[in-house]
Amino acid sequence: MKEVAPLDYGVIFKKAFCVPEIFTAFVQDLLDIRMKIDHVETEKVFSPPIRQVDIRFDLLLAEDRENRVVVNIQHIRPDLSGFYQGCSDHYDRFLYYHCAAMMEMVASSKEYRPKTRVFTIVVLTSGDRHKKDVGMTIFDPVDIDGHPYGEIPHKIIHICPKYLNDRTPEPYREWMLAIEDSLDEVVDETTYSRPEILALFRRIEKNEITPTENAAMKDEYGQRLLIEKGREETAVNLIKMGALTEDQISQATGLPAEAIRRLQIDAGRR
Repeated sequence: MKEVAPLDYGVIFKKAFCVPEIFTAFVQDLLDIRMKIDHVETEKVFSPPIRQVDIRFDLLLAEDRENRVVVNIQHIRPDLSGFYQGCSDHYDRFLYYHCAAMMEMVASSKEYRPKTRVFTIVVLTSGDRHKKDVGMTIFDPVDIDGHPYGEIPHKIIHICPKYLNDRTPEPYREWMLAIEDSLDEVVDETTYSRPEILALFRRIEKNEITPTENAAMKDEYGQRLLIEKGREETAVNLIKMGALTEDQISQATGLPAEAIRRLQIDAGRR
């Protein structure tokens, strides 16, 4: 057994996946693409900004110029994903990010069809309101029978390790299990076979976390508590108004139904 820092912290997720060998192994299993890269960018920005909204890729981006592939890995943290369980904003947001990356490729190309393929992988460590293990946004057009044209390769993949199940594709499974396994801060290395996953665990082993990384984790944890407190206060106010159902309050705040019921009981005691 190994004690590790959980991968639901942005600073830890970056530490784990910014290693080219780990990044490329993850991409190969999810996209069946073998990338050739020597570095991974973190917090990529476009300069100048594209249109009126400045884009910052929250975590990791790598470009394989030889094979003309760009892969961006995004991570939704628990302080945000709890809210996202109550709305679908992150699907639109990452679609926008993905399209911005494609626009960047078009801007440097002589035609509207750049030779670079663009892929985005979104990792939701705390789940999603749809409760699906894997979801895909595929840009290729299909005919009336659903057969793809094979014209546009770009794709977005959403993975939710929390909903790993027997039907989850095998290439995804071990990575998703590793991400979910890290959240309780203890992993059993003997259950994993991928050398890159074992290397990932060594990267995030607790005695390998630097003081700066520990400070970033504490800051992020504090932000989570503030957001959680704000959501609970909003839920209590909505409960006191008495105009919304339990499900509507859950949708509005992102809090699970059991948390709403607990707050209803507490509000009734006041």
